[in-house]
Amino acid sequence: MPGPRAPGEPGGGPGERRPLLARRPRAPRRWRRAAAATVLLVEMLERAAFFGVAGNLVLYLNSADFQWAGEQASRAALVFLGASYLLAPVGGWLADVYLGRFRAIALSLMLYVVASSLLPVAAIPDGRRSFCGEVPQSPLAPACPSPGCASLSPSPYCAPTLYFGLLLLALAASSVRSNLTSFGADQVMDLGRHASRRFFNWFYWSINVGAVLSLLVVAFIQQNISFLVGYSIPVGCVGLAFFVFLFATPVFITKPPTGSQVSSMLKLALQNCCHRLWRQHSARDSQGARLLPDQRSPQPGPSPQEDIANFRVLVKILPVMVTLVPYWMVYFQMQSTYVLQGLHLHIPNIFPNYPGNSSVALGVQDSGYKIPEAWLLLANVVVVLVLVPVKDHLLDPLLLRCNLLPSALQKMALGMFFGFASVIVAGFLEMERLEYIHQNQTVSQQIGKNVYYAAPLSIWWQIPQYLLIGISEIFASIPGLEFAYSEAPRSMQGAIMGIFFCLSGVGSLLGSSLVALLSLPGGWLHCPKDQGNINNCQMDRYFFLLAGIQVAAALLFMWIARRYERTAHSTASQSHPSRDRG
Repeated sequence: MPGPRAPGEPGGGPGERRPLLARRPRAPRRWRRAAAATVLLVEMLERAAFFGVAGNLVLYLNSADFQWAGEQASRAALVFLGASYLLAPVGGWLADVYLGRFRAIALSLMLYVVASSLLPVAAIPDGRRSFCGEVPQSPLAPACPSPGCASLSPSPYCAPTLYFGLLLLALAASSVRSNLTSFGADQVMDLGRHASRRFFNWFYWSINVGAVLSLLVVAFIQQNISFLVGYSIPVGCVGLAFFVFLFATPVFITKPPTGSQVSSMLKLALQNCCHRLWRQHSARDSQGARLLPDQRSPQPGPSPQEDIANFRVLVKILPVMVTLVPYWMVYFQMQSTYVLQGLHLHIPNIFPNYPGNSSVALGVQDSGYKIPEAWLLLANVVVVLVLVPVKDHLLDPLLLRCNLLPSALQKMALGMFFGFASVIVAGFLEMERLEYIHQNQTVSQQIGKNVYYAAPLSIWWQIPQYLLIGISEIFASIPGLEFAYSEAPRSMQGAIMGIFFCLSGVGSLLGSSLVALLSLPGGWLHCPKDQGNINNCQMDRYFFLLAGIQVAAALLFMWIARRYERTAHSTASQSHPSRDRG
């Protein structure tokens, strides 16, 4: 077995390509930093594009061009967000088995450019007609024969094309997410352990910087100027990221695909759960089993004993991550139902005395340049940008000196509590908004090309729920990543991280399914068509239902976490052959 390679040594595994430009003695460190900086720039541009697409997706689909109902637009946003996480293991698996991380990232960015181009093209009338056909005319229908009857909402215009494009976009984004992090860590691993830790800190920071740039600029353009221009900017960001990534190829360390343990895990699961099917599978392979050991082709990767040990670790970790799914149901509301709620609150103008302000209907307030509703996501981002350094440099060291530093699982439970508080605040705000709607006390405001009849409550009342979601992210999401990375065996860290992202996508899709279920006739989110664009759905009940699910999940999570920590403490003194955590 070859000995460990010294930092900066040009050797590597079979098929590994070292940077072409590392010539002089000090060059490796300089080029490693250049490669890491390139990865951070690519991530910032990709995240700016992603938030540029997701930030105003509800408003885009709810606009006069597509005329999707509010619950239909919220459902599409949740599906897109969920798929962008749910498909993360697919990109990681393709990179591990067939492509390698470099090729997987390059191909994903190329798909990203193509898929994101659909949104600005669909913002043009000719483009919509080319991809979606003509807008169907609503047929004349007789009035309801009884007061309690309910009519089904028509199928949203251009739904198959838009859903197909959004799913392709989600696949590209998830593949970049699952591979770019590890690819960046590969670039600095020769510089020592502290270099990797600093890289992850800057990587998380670059994600939020990209989000700030996107929400400040792109969201404003989309809401107040044009969706064509607003959705062309994400395409340009991804195109620039693709160019930068390919331009920096000579300084990258690239590694060939090394295989995946997914098949081994599936075999072990089949063996433990379905003994009859496993015996049939073993009988078909009996001919290969009769071969002598020297006649069998060598199989790279972990031994069967390590596979069994890793499977046992997975069985212990998975219940902890599964009980975090209801938290993700709440977390993704800030880019779906929170946006829909904000569109029906009073949004002030940026330039109240702008001379171009004009009414488009009786009682409509001055249109002008409205503050983008997506800007409220900045409250979440700013909280993360500010509190992460404070927590890392001040709070955690203080708690550590006092022996009060909570474990990752305890932080996750605290994060679930803040998520519960956020959705409760949103529920009470929705109750207050509906009171004004039911009393017909509304104000008219023009957002883009649409007129919204909103409650006379300022949109700034939504800031507390966004702040609470940001605090919950610090205590639930970041420690969740820490738990998944630290508790997984070294050979399964990529797979466990993929499962973590996948389960967060499951939470978003469950939230979308709940919205779809409650949007059926008779459901809380089934909104009869009113005069004007009034959202009188009973979203307060939906928010309180999410709060109840979050409480039940938090209690279950604390019970499972206590059992997990008790088991970990009892086995801490015992060595485990595959739990090398490095």
